[in-house]
Formats: sequence, C-alpha cells, structure tokens
Amino acid sequence: MASSLLLLIPPLTQLNTPYPSTAYLTGFLRGRGYAVAQADLGIEMVLALFSRIGLARVFEEVRRLPGELPGEARPMLALESAYLETIEPVVAFLQGADQSLAPRICQGRFLPRGPRFARASAARTLSTTDYAKHLATLYLEDVADLAQATVAPQFALSRYGEHVGVSATQFDTILNALAGPPSLTDTWMLEALWRHVDRADPSVVGLTVPFPGNLYGAFRIAQALKARRPDVKVVLGGGYANTELRRLSDPRVFDYLDYVTLDDGERPLLCLLEHLSGKREERELKRTFLRAGGAVVWRDGAREPDFGMAEAGMPTYAGLPLHRYLSVLDTLNPMHRLWSDGHWNKLTVAHGCYWKQCTFCDVGLDYIGRYEATPSERLADRIEALIAETGRRGFHFVDEAAPPHGLKDLALTLLERGTTITWWGNIRFEEAFTPDLCRLLAASGCVAISAGLEAASDRLLAEMKKGITVAQTARVAAAFRAAGILVHAYLMYGLPGETIAETVDALERVRQLFAKGLLQSAFWHRFVATAHSPIGLDPSAHGIRITGPSSGGFAENDLTHEDRKGQAPAWLGAGLKQAVLSYMEGEGLTRDVRRWFERSVPKPAVSNNWAGRAMGSTLNGGDPAPDRKLVWIGGTPVVESIGRGQCRVILPGRNDDVDVRMSAEQAAWVTGLIRSATPDRGARYPVIKDVRAQYPAGGPRGFDSMLRSAAWKQTRAAGLLLV
Repeated sequence: MASSLLLLIPPLTQLNTPYPSTAYLTGFLRGRGYAVAQADLGIEMVLALFSRIGLARVFEEVRRLPGELPGEARPMLALESAYLETIEPVVAFLQGADQSLAPRICQGRFLPRGPRFARASAARTLSTTDYAKHLATLYLEDVADLAQATVAPQFALSRYGEHVGVSATQFDTILNALAGPPSLTDTWMLEALWRHVDRADPSVVGLTVPFPGNLYGAFRIAQALKARRPDVKVVLGGGYANTELRRLSDPRVFDYLDYVTLDDGERPLLCLLEHLSGKREERELKRTFLRAGGAVVWRDGAREPDFGMAEAGMPTYAGLPLHRYLSVLDTLNPMHRLWSDGHWNKLTVAHGCYWKQCTFCDVGLDYIGRYEATPSERLADRIEALIAETGRRGFHFVDEAAPPHGLKDLALTLLERGTTITWWGNIRFEEAFTPDLCRLLAASGCVAISAGLEAASDRLLAEMKKGITVAQTARVAAAFRAAGILVHAYLMYGLPGETIAETVDALERVRQLFAKGLLQSAFWHRFVATAHSPIGLDPSAHGIRITGPSSGGFAENDLTHEDRKGQAPAWLGAGLKQAVLSYMEGEGLTRDVRRWFERSVPKPAVSNNWAGRAMGSTLNGGDPAPDRKLVWIGGTPVVESIGRGQCRVILPGRNDDVDVRMSAEQAAWVTGLIRSATPDRGARYPVIKDVRAQYPAGGPRGFDSMLRSAAWKQTRAAGLLLV
C-alpha cells in the first residue's frame, strides 16, 4: 500500500514566511509519485490567537485566573472591547489585505496602547505604511505578552516553548513539559493538526524541527497523534535533530515518535517510505533512529548516496497559505527588518560550506561538510518556477555561505534571462567579492548580505581559522555598500583565550565600521562550544576544559566550559548588545566604547582612523586579471559625431547618463565591446586577455594605454564590469 504523507511545521519560526524544509521535501516526494500535503501549524495557531474569538477566549481565561494578575493584564482587560474590535482589522492590514487602515493607525486613536508602545516614538520618520506596520506590530506583541504571562507560557512570536528545547539534555525535560494539560495555544495548534489530518488522512506524519523553539510543539503534536491515531507513523527531522540528537539513546522518545532521521531528509524519507511499503528491509534505512527490542538502534545500511542539488527537485509552497502570513515590523533598522518583513521564497545556491575550516563551526556534519553548488541554470529554473507558483519575487538564499563564483553565475543567468527578483543571502567576507562583482550582484537584484565577522580581532580570527582579517572585512563591506547593498555582521565574544581588552578593541572596530556606513546591522552573541565543532571535539587543543553537561540520552550540542585565559562576564555581553542596538539606530557612534560597560574596561588600543585606513586599498586595484570577464550592466550606447574624428558616446544608466568623448575609432571599439559584453542568452563574454590581444589601435600596448585613459575609467564607472 502506497504511503501518504503530511509534512508539518510545528510552532514557531517566523510570522512572515514559512520555513522552507517542508516545501523542499514536498516538491521532491511529489516528483517521485507520492501523495504529500504540508501545513504550517505555527501560523494557524497564531491566527487563532489573533482573532476576535481567540482573543475573547484569552480575556475570558485571564479573568478566571486566581491570585493577582500581572501588571500589564489589568489595563488591557479594561480595554477588552477595543482589542476585540481592532484585532482582525490589524491582522488583515499586516497580511497586506487592507492597506487603507494605515492612516487610521497612525492617527494614534485607533489602537489600544499597551507597554510595548513605550518605544514607538522613534518611528516618526517612517512612511505612513511602515509606521502603521510598526505600531501594529507593537500591538500584537502586547497581546502576545499578555497570553504568555497568563494563559500560554510557551508562547512567543518567533518561538514556542523554547526553554524546553534549549535545556533538553534529558528526555525528562520533554516529559515534564508534556505532563500538564494543553495550554490554550496548544489547543489551537492541535485543532489545526486535526483539520489537516482529517483532510489528508496520512499514513505518515513528518515533523520538521529546525530550532529549539519548535521542539515542544513537535512533541505535543506527536503525543496527540499517538493518542488518537496510533496507526500513523511519526517521523522527526530537521536542523535541531541534525545537531542535537546525533547520540540519541533514550527509548522513551519512541513512545511519541517512530523514527528520527538526520541530515538531508530526501534520501532517508524515500528509504523509509519504501520500507513501510514493504520494498526495503529495515536495516537498509538511511540515517534513521528507531526503537527495536526496547532499545534505540541506528539504521544506515542504504547503499544509495544522497541526492545532489540538481536532483533534489523543485520546492513547492502548495498548501502553505502565503496570503495569511503576517509582515511585521519589529525593528526600524532597514537591514534587520528583512528577517520579519515580507514573504521570501527560500533557496540555496550551494549545499554546505566551501570553506569548512572554522573551529567553532560543526564543519564535520553533513549540512556544513558536504559542499555542492547548484548549477546556475537549474537554480534560475527554480526561481522562475517559484515566481510562477507564489507570485512573489523576493528570495532569501539560506546558504551557510554562498560561494562568490556561484553568485556571479547566478547573477549573469538572471540578467541574461531578464528575470527580475529581489534577493539577499549569507556569504563570507571574501576578497573575491570585488567592487565590480558587488555591482553585478546588485544589478541582478541583491539588496543585502549577512556574514560572520565573528571576533573583529585578527589574532582570534586566525585562531578560529576563519580565513579573513578585519581590514579585509572592511574592504568587502565597502564594496557592497558602494553597490547599494546592506551589510549585516554576526559577532561573537568570549572565544577561547579572548581577553576583555580584545573584546573592547573589537567593539571599537565595529563602532568605526558602523560610523563609516559599512555595517547597517549586527548581532553579538556569546561563544558556546558545540559538541560537533573542532573546539568541542578537542577542547584542550584550544585552551578550554568542557565542564558539562553530561549526556542524558537526548539532546547534546551546547557545552559549558572553563577558559583559564579568557574572560566573558555577563556584563560584558550586556554592554556589547546595548552598543550594537544603538549603532543600528544610528545612535552613539561617537561615544567612547568604554561607556557602554557597567564596569571599568581598558582603553581600546585601536587608532581612531582604523576603518578609514582599512578601506584605503581597493580589492581589485591595479591591472585587471587576464581571465576576468567584461560584463555591461548599462543601457544601449548612443554615438554622436562631434567633428574632427571625435565622437560623443552616451552611456545610459538607470538613474543618469555618462557622456564620454573619444575618437571615432575608440567609439566604435567601445560600443562593439559593450554589445558583446551585454548579458543575453547564449552570451560569450569577452575576456580581458583576449580583448588585450585583439585591441585594434596599437595592439596590447595600445590597450594598456586605453586602460589608463579617462574615457575607459568613465566607461567602467558607467557599468562595464570586470568579474
């Protein structure tokens, strides 16, 4: 009997767009003939709360609570009717269904104002729509705070019961969380579950758990399925399982689940479905935990390899109601808001990381260690298919680190096809991202990138084998910013051996990067040794000693450690966080970095013009590399004769034109070069070494002279790129 599947996203990841794992797996399995449905129970649970009926239920239950209510509850109860009247119009506005509400929200007398509105005044410079979206987000956050403080302690807008997942070294943590009756939001989640189970009647339910904030919801769902539909097989996988459940040994897990799979899900799920239909022996499953004879056993006998990027199939959002997601504005920072504002189709340029050397990273695990790029034509096909399916042209490339060469090929393919998208993604601060490559990426639709700067200290970057320097980061960020692309940096403190003085120096460098406009956003978190990283696997080689936690048969990833040389007190992290939040809002950029900390710290040993000097040298200065391609991103040139063998060449751009004077012979050569360098299907872009050899006016020496001319520099500035 053929298996039918229901793939579920448990609460809760994002409000604005579905997590992409089920979209990938649904497309893959449908392509192999399986009946697959998918659903995001997180957004359905949230919308049940943010409805007139749901919110009335919250207020009703809050009034029944014994004892003294939290401070925010009393004034909100007094405004119950105002909340009930406004909740559904606000949701429709944030779903993009009714933008006419924006001016009324901005008037200030429509929304009831709770505690979150204390930080609303800074938004006055926004457009009417964005300011209304920001106020509406604060309003929803107030409602979420009320629910969490009273009737749904697991609930938060971007996670669900996260405290359960982050501390679950023993399965008892999960059992304790499941022992009590379902909360109000649990009930809504389970009601959504049964709607989809009744509709799909699956024989297998797959639960994707990308983050700790999805784990509690996943086990609540599994608990309900085992109670009402014990005939349904329940499978769990996803990023959390891939990192934290690799040493799973507690058999009680399989009172709720039937299987746990690791790493990419396509091959393990396909093998499992073949096993359930009697076509494959149990021992020939792929990367799968199950219970046999009362013990947890590991099955990985399948001989077939994982599917390559070209074989994985076309993701599909069919079944995920994109129009119901909420585009919230919880931050005013233009870069940071990308994570929560608007729908983004999710794709990857490559599987894994092409660098895979960083000592803090899980470089040995499949999702990092197995690197494979997607062919650019195949990736462009997927982009066009998702545009056709969703009607949305926004794409977030969720790579560990998208390779420069892969992004270049994708950008050229998009320009050749005339495919218009807006995109952003994660990269490394590689010097391969030259100013010209950044301009090409911007021409293809890139608006933002994020990357790990990590330590902002060359000594620590070398220790962690990051393969970059801080000055290099400044130059790469400058190249992106010159192309109009926003830049976000991930940062860590408390790395093995890191001193407080080094952390203060790092903050000073970050301050200068913000002050120069090279960073628009950043996030600074404390270093944690992980079980599968080089540091976690060999801590003594990195000067630390692991102190816990001991393996309890369930999750194992984050480790505690002692560092005899390094210092990372909590107050240090609080100062870093406060500083970066201010920098992101354009504030405090001239403030002495020592003033962010509650305790005395050393004066930074970084010159106050460090960033300016770091930006001083260009990434692709000097003679162009002979194998660089010439690509034209401007409009069609217009040539006008101005007499005496001279021409005026007008090079059109999107915003302005460039007027270049040159000889008629040079004008003919330049316009011919531009024609051959213009992206088009089947284009064969000229290469510098060939152009130099074939230059008509004086051969290679004449070309070298041309490179130094003002006309060439103007043409390059107008859009003739070397990539």
